[in-house]
Amino acid sequence: AGLRRKGQVFEAIEKFSVVKTLQAIESASVVLLLIDATQGITDQDAHIAGYILESGRAVVIAINKWDAIDEYARELVKRSIETRMGFLKFAAMHFISAQKRQGLGPVWDSIAQAHRAANCKMSTPVLTRLLLEAVQFQTPKKNGMYRPKLRYAHQGGMNPPIIVVHGNSLEHVTDAYKRFLEGRFRKEFDLVGTPLRIQMKSADNPFAGKRPA
Repeated sequence: AGLRRKGQVFEAIEKFSVVKTLQAIESASVVLLLIDATQGITDQDAHIAGYILESGRAVVIAINKWDAIDEYARELVKRSIETRMGFLKFAAMHFISAQKRQGLGPVWDSIAQAHRAANCKMSTPVLTRLLLEAVQFQTPKKNGMYRPKLRYAHQGGMNPPIIVVHGNSLEHVTDAYKRFLEGRFRKEFDLVGTPLRIQMKSADNPFAGKRPA
């Protein structure tokens, strides 16, 4: 059958490793995303980070070998994280040296915090109060003839936490306004380390699709 070239063998091993990593993410309660500071943010790091978010997993970011790079390289790594992994800004981030066992304690604290946040229970009265306070502070923008009316909210799931908002014309709620609501909910419940999903559920319109008589 012949022998594979070393490059092909390495590629096969790497692909197998990625598959196992993705499977581990799906079954994890909290993911520790370990990044090698000497390598910077690789494409694979960015893809795995995106998969963590897509899977709804709680996450803590640890930048290893931080002691092995200078201040200039550190600044580049920080900027790269902001630009390539900005969607994980809800995650705690730690700069560590695993070999020297530096900075490991706070990582475990953040893992515990992320687990609590992912399994947080949120009552309907509190969610609805926060929602109405947010609307009073900043009303959703009108879209053509429609202005979304947000009426109440309840929890729709955990790990990740899901908040279901009920009202009318909610399909016209902008992404910017959803981010505004997310910020209010995160602050109230201290949701550090977990994705938060907000679902909009409009009341059925009995006149939808009907022609005037």
